[in-house]
Amino acid sequence: MAESAQTLERGLHLLRLLADGHGGRTPTELAAQLSLSRPVVYRLLTSLQNEGFVRRDGEGRAHLGYGVLVLAQAVQPLLRAAALPTLRRLAEQVGATAHLTVAEGDDGLAVAVVEPSWTNMHVAYREGARHPLSRGAAGQAILAMRAGDSGYLVTEGQLQEGARGVAAPVTGLPWLEASVGVVTFGPLSEEVGPRVVEAAQELAVALG
Repeated sequence: MAESAQTLERGLHLLRLLADGHGGRTPTELAAQLSLSRPVVYRLLTSLQNEGFVRRDGEGRAHLGYGVLVLAQAVQPLLRAAALPTLRRLAEQVGATAHLTVAEGDDGLAVAVVEPSWTNMHVAYREGARHPLSRGAAGQAILAMRAGDSGYLVTEGQLQEGARGVAAPVTGLPWLEASVGVVTFGPLSEEVGPRVVEAAQELAVALG
């Protein structure tokens, strides 16, 4: 039992390493970064490759396999369901469209969106919208989290002319890079940023 748990933990660490966006790695590089022997890494790669979670290129470098896409597609509906209550409260509190955005490669993907019920005008932001992480508050909050910053980001006009966005990262979940944010055409009060941070923290607790 203990040996099986250790093997599983090592396999998950290997997948996390391959998912960090820095490209493929040789077994020797993986062994050094995971502090494991090369035979152990080869066994892990073989098992993960057989299940489609790892693929090897012509130079023998290991990359994430397309099997992880099946898992990702199954996770997104769960994330959406968990996020909706928090996003609904946030949207009603601040009178702006609230959203959960997750990192997918170099892009941010909106997996859940809630519009406020009482405003005369709000931004129509659709689930499934995708944009570079470097543009807009939602993506920039994720990039800031990678640099160790858990505060909120404010942007204006980066994704849509006249639109203002505020977003904060969902921290404390090693398996998830995401942010909670709001977007509006109207002015944003000073209390919106702290409320977005609170919503992100609330969601982190719910998902943890």
